[in-house]
Amino acid sequence: MKRNPTAFLKEEYEELVKKNLDWRLRILESGSTPHSIVDGKEVIMLCSNNYLNLSNHPKLIQGAIDAAKKYGAGSGSVRAIAGTMKLHMEVEKRLAKFKGTEAALVYQTGFAANAGLIPQLAGKGDITISDELNHGSIIDGVRLTKTDRAVYKHCDMGELEKVLKEADKKYRRILIVTDGVFSMDGDIAPMDKIVKLAEEYGAMTYVDDAHGEGVIGPDGRGIGAHFGIEEKIDVEMGTFSKAYGVVGGLIAGSRDLINFAYNKSRTWLLSGSHPPAVAGAQLAAIEVLETEPEHVKRLWDNTKYFKKELQNMGFDTGFSETPITPVIVGESSKAKELSDKLFEEGVFALPIVYPMVARDKARIRTMMNAGLTKEDLDFALEKFEKLGKQLKII
Repeated sequence: MKRNPTAFLKEEYEELVKKNLDWRLRILESGSTPHSIVDGKEVIMLCSNNYLNLSNHPKLIQGAIDAAKKYGAGSGSVRAIAGTMKLHMEVEKRLAKFKGTEAALVYQTGFAANAGLIPQLAGKGDITISDELNHGSIIDGVRLTKTDRAVYKHCDMGELEKVLKEADKKYRRILIVTDGVFSMDGDIAPMDKIVKLAEEYGAMTYVDDAHGEGVIGPDGRGIGAHFGIEEKIDVEMGTFSKAYGVVGGLIAGSRDLINFAYNKSRTWLLSGSHPPAVAGAQLAAIEVLETEPEHVKRLWDNTKYFKKELQNMGFDTGFSETPITPVIVGESSKAKELSDKLFEEGVFALPIVYPMVARDKARIRTMMNAGLTKEDLDFALEKFEKLGKQLKII
């Protein structure tokens, strides 16, 4: 019988549907705002990464408009050839100043930064050491390397040191890679302790701070500022796609790092540069963070209130210490049912199920937003309490 080369596409998708593990996309019909229109229904948005509600900030919109009018709709090239505009360089200069590092480099996305830079930092004869709960983009970046690999238990510094001791005399380079804020649980890597261990064993540190940029540290300056170790982390990677309200990846560190990256990292070298409107909005986002600290303050005020009230109701919020607050319910089917019922009640909060989390740790992952009012939070909390009792979660 002749082979059907694409039969697996339908078969594997149908298997996901059968196991209730498929993604079912909902369509945003408005801007990403605290009150959004999703699939024709007005809902309170509790699953956006737009932490500071900057996506619709007037200064970001104007920055995008002004840049598009001045420089056009597209850049016309990759950065390495003819696509580096003065505006791109200005963003990187301002970003480095904001982050307290020598230099910075903007990638097309955060995923592109991990996939394109990690494989260049370590290769054959080296070892990459990762936290077991690292983001999928880190995992893919490490898979692209030719290094040996080791994984340590989540945030377990004793186990990390044990791996470092074993690796110390065997490898040319040692690269420790971790998330800063872990995207499923909302806890923070002990980056100060990781850096201390790295210095002791001559290892390089790489932190993916996608969910920490604009959120943790003074004025949202990220995990380096949070622990006061800005210049001690070798590679601080982040994204403009979340708290900054735009799109794009970034790395911050030494001038040597940036020179190395834009000569060696192929996702940067071989991808078209951001359209001027994106760069204009990125620059405006940095300016807003520098001059309007109220957004970060409101985010944290909302986070503390919402998290405390969920816990008082009896919900399991795990080990979260950031605006990412999981509501852990156990079974995947129950998480999906809770999400569907919340949507019917006017609250948009998505379920996270296996294999993104352990089989018995399915959850609703709520993401706090600085633009939500206390009335909005109380409305959402009322629905969580009602449905939590109905589904026998609390």
